[in-house]
Amino acid sequence: MSEARRKAAPARKAKRHWALRALGWFLGLFFLGIIGGVATFFIVYQTTEIPDINKAFTTNTTTVYYSDGKTPLGSFYDQNRHSVPLAQIPKRVQDAVIAAEDRTFWTNPGISPTGMARAAINIARGEQLQGGSTLTQQYVKIMYLTQERTASRKFKELFIATKLSRSQDKSKTLEGYLNTIYFGEGAYGVSAAGDAYFSQPDPAKLTVPQAALLATVLNNPTIFDPEDKDATTKKRVLGRYQYVLDGMRQMGTITDAQYAQYSKAVPPLKKKQKSDRFKGPNGFLLDMARKELLRLGYDQDEISGGGLKVVTTFDVNKQKDMVAAATEKLPKKNRQNLHIGMAAVKPGTGELVAVYGGPDYLTNQLNWATLRGRPGSSFKPFAVAAALQDGKSMWDTFQGDSPIEIQGKKLRNELNTDYGTVNLLKATEQSVNTAFYDLVDNQMGDDGPSKVVDAAEAAGIPASKTLEDDRHNPSTVLGPDAYASPVDMANAYATFAADGKAAPVHTIKTVTNADGKVEVSEKRLEKQIKQAFPPDIARMVNFALQNVVEKGTGERAGQLDRPVAGKTGTAGGVAIEHRAENAKCDGCKEGDDTLTSWWTGYTPQLSTSVLYRAGKSGESDLDPFSSDPAFFGGNWPVRTWLAFMEPALEGLPDEGFPEPDDDDIKDSPTPTYTPPQTTNTPTNTPTSTPSNTPTNTPTNTPSSTPTKTKPTKTPGWPPIPTGGPTTAEPTRTPNQPAAG
Repeated sequence: MSEARRKAAPARKAKRHWALRALGWFLGLFFLGIIGGVATFFIVYQTTEIPDINKAFTTNTTTVYYSDGKTPLGSFYDQNRHSVPLAQIPKRVQDAVIAAEDRTFWTNPGISPTGMARAAINIARGEQLQGGSTLTQQYVKIMYLTQERTASRKFKELFIATKLSRSQDKSKTLEGYLNTIYFGEGAYGVSAAGDAYFSQPDPAKLTVPQAALLATVLNNPTIFDPEDKDATTKKRVLGRYQYVLDGMRQMGTITDAQYAQYSKAVPPLKKKQKSDRFKGPNGFLLDMARKELLRLGYDQDEISGGGLKVVTTFDVNKQKDMVAAATEKLPKKNRQNLHIGMAAVKPGTGELVAVYGGPDYLTNQLNWATLRGRPGSSFKPFAVAAALQDGKSMWDTFQGDSPIEIQGKKLRNELNTDYGTVNLLKATEQSVNTAFYDLVDNQMGDDGPSKVVDAAEAAGIPASKTLEDDRHNPSTVLGPDAYASPVDMANAYATFAADGKAAPVHTIKTVTNADGKVEVSEKRLEKQIKQAFPPDIARMVNFALQNVVEKGTGERAGQLDRPVAGKTGTAGGVAIEHRAENAKCDGCKEGDDTLTSWWTGYTPQLSTSVLYRAGKSGESDLDPFSSDPAFFGGNWPVRTWLAFMEPALEGLPDEGFPEPDDDDIKDSPTPTYTPPQTTNTPTNTPTSTPSNTPTNTPTNTPSSTPTKTKPTKTPGWPPIPTGGPTTAEPTRTPNQPAAG
């Protein structure tokens, strides 16, 4: 063997020795880590003490206040609790909850390894921690810990749950859980839940389907709300309910035949009457505040029992003024079927200072202040803003005669009135439909209606599928479909009052937790306030809408005796009670009825919108409630508005609007304005009647009060949705609504 080969062998031996040494170190550290982890777990486990039951659990009622932070508005729920021993809770009720929340409850160590892994992944990602995975963990969180979602709280929960599972009989844990878990509707524990949902406080008298539905709800009372009429929610509730029943079948609690019978549909509710705390108009305020808290990320458990102090934007005195106006200053005829929605917003802030959604929340949960309706001509100010942004002037002229042909259809003014050639200022003042058709559909290009939609959304009208679908509808400028609610309109007009600054409308000022920490404040909204329109454009819109009050369709609002701007709106169509007849006569009644009547008016300090509707679904005819030829926006809506605004503005300075630039309001040469001449058409004449139809011209000129035009005919009417508390909205309307 050569000397070179003899020297190579030791080198190979040294390399193998180094690899083995590295592996040995790695294994040593690995096992040391395991030993250290086990030792740490053992030490922490031994030193972890099960704390006293959370005494605050029974006292943490969330209280809601008016904007002053001192005057109570109310609270969300009677925190209904009634503990019963496990012996009085039948096995079917116990098994329903176990099947829903923790099917390995009787055998697991109180924690879920998969739940721990999910928590670790969330921590690593910086995401929000989720609730306990096992029934024991959920019980520990409720009774022994705070509701905070932090890593330290989560790991403490795991140790307490493990120790509790080893030191306490499982039956005792189940009893505590069944008497403390939140089921929604202010009900804590299965006894209170049975009473809230089925008027049955004795768990022993709950049926299998009733027990399964309660177990369905407790997972998340918001997303599994059995009263929600939304089709998606109903499907979700049924799916979860069937999941619970399937678990009970696997556990042997029910048979296959019983599962087949019970799983077809959820059992009917037999709910107790809501607490008087929701009685009257203020119930709508509490409901709106609750919904905003949900949007802010609070769950139902925190909202009802988190000990929160919620300060709303509602002004206690202005709220009283609004309720008085809406209940006292309205037509005397058949008030039971007449509905008023009102909302007042502080310009520049988006604070909703007063709302009237109806006389009694307990009687009818339809909030007429938040339900969208047809805005009619009250949508025209957005067309004015869009035109000014498009380079048009208030002194540009348009066709005021009726009819005007747009996309092959002849569209008309109220009473088929001829106004001659009018400028945009006069068209706005007198609410001339044909001039706005000419402006939007002829002079603003093919995307004129879309520009109106953009302006409306910039001002604060929420984007919606209905509005999106009408981006190419020639009648969009006349608000033919359910675009906006009084809350939306008050806030959108407030944008003009605030020199073009749009602020998100809201009802919550601050939320303070049980420890006194402010969790939510209005500072969250500062970045959302935007300059929606240049100040010069907003000022020109204000200028035009002040003319509406000074000598146009809203003259009555001038009684406020301070600078006021605003716009009327009236939308016509076929009332729900006339639709069957209309279908039989091939559209002979289209446009005969008034379906919505608006006045939205504002000062620099306050923007208020009033909407009148009629009938159970808000789709009945308003005309029988007024002695006028039609239920005009310039009459009762303005009267009701005045009854609120006069006391609401008392003591505030007589503030004027910022003046537009002198060059903008300097009247350019325009054709002389010709007094209107009215052309009466037969009542049932369709809008497609040739222009040479014989007419009769009266000698008198019409007043500034608007009337309705007949919309073009469309085939049939879809059924009116009655829906739940937030779903009653009108059907789509024909292409040309009546508007004034």
